[in-house]
Amino acid sequence: MRTMGGHSMRSVRSAAAVTVCALGVATAIAVPAVMDGDGSGGDGRDGARSPHTMRAGAEAAADSCRDPEASLRPSSASGPAIKRIKDREVNGHKLNKLIAGVDQNSYRWGYRDPATGDLTGFDIDLVRAIAEDIFGDPDAVIFRTIPTSQRIKALQQGKVDVVVRTMTINCDRIKDVAFSTAYFQAGQQVLVADDSPITGYNKTLRGKKVCTAQGSTAEAELDKPDTGAEHLGAIKVKPVPNQLDCLVRLQLGQVDAVITDNALAAGQAAQDPSVKLVGSRFTDEFYGVAMNKNDDDLVRRVNKVLENYRQGGAWMRAYQKWLAKDFSTAQGNPAPPAPQYKD
Repeated sequence: MRTMGGHSMRSVRSAAAVTVCALGVATAIAVPAVMDGDGSGGDGRDGARSPHTMRAGAEAAADSCRDPEASLRPSSASGPAIKRIKDREVNGHKLNKLIAGVDQNSYRWGYRDPATGDLTGFDIDLVRAIAEDIFGDPDAVIFRTIPTSQRIKALQQGKVDVVVRTMTINCDRIKDVAFSTAYFQAGQQVLVADDSPITGYNKTLRGKKVCTAQGSTAEAELDKPDTGAEHLGAIKVKPVPNQLDCLVRLQLGQVDAVITDNALAAGQAAQDPSVKLVGSRFTDEFYGVAMNKNDDDLVRRVNKVLENYRQGGAWMRAYQKWLAKDFSTAQGNPAPPAPQYKD
């Protein structure tokens, strides 16, 4: 067995797995349970459309999907969604906070600083910018940590106002939620142990166990009949709730590869030197802020925040702070994606 610094590779991976598992346990801090305006825990939305109407609208949107990254034009005007967020009460008192669905286990994106216990990362900075625009205070946020598979449901059920969680914009998802303009470009790539013979998303995956997160775009790629796991001869194991679970499985030798966004995988490789990215990214994907489909004014407001975030240098400052060290190779030349708007 190959050794590193006098320790077996298995020992190194086991230690890394303990570290990552400890991070997951440390981050499992209860987020305040917040009831919506009437205290019922429902979505608190006035005039919400019926499920039948929403399904019909979603199907129409999917049928006409040509450019999913195109979003509503930016505006700083307040409409019913902004009013609902500002007027929300808990136990008879105004909450005065944005409720954001985020990750707490993605290093550099949304994770809890082990020294302070605070949620930090690129996505967290963006949430704070949105809160500052709406409430004048970057700390006017309640973070709700949600697994990959629950992001859409959390918005549909009114549990969160926005989801900022490395969420790829695509035609399937715009059936169910609305997106801002893109704020980051990524793509699917393969993460393996550093002594693996796997070279990328290719035939070297034949007979190998592959892990991905439920509800992720990586899962959708693996399910494609012409290019997915079956075509490559790979063994797709049961998807896990979060990408971090795949990393732990890889460290423990339970799977041979992880398919995930290269931006997330680069963060995982930064956490654990016994894993590495291989091959090149085989998709082009764009992250967006997700919102409820009814909240047009909130979408426009977030797009206004993103417009300022790009032009005012905040995006580049966040990139340099959180991503530049570990992500430059995976991402290439850093730049925010140019916004695309609907006519």
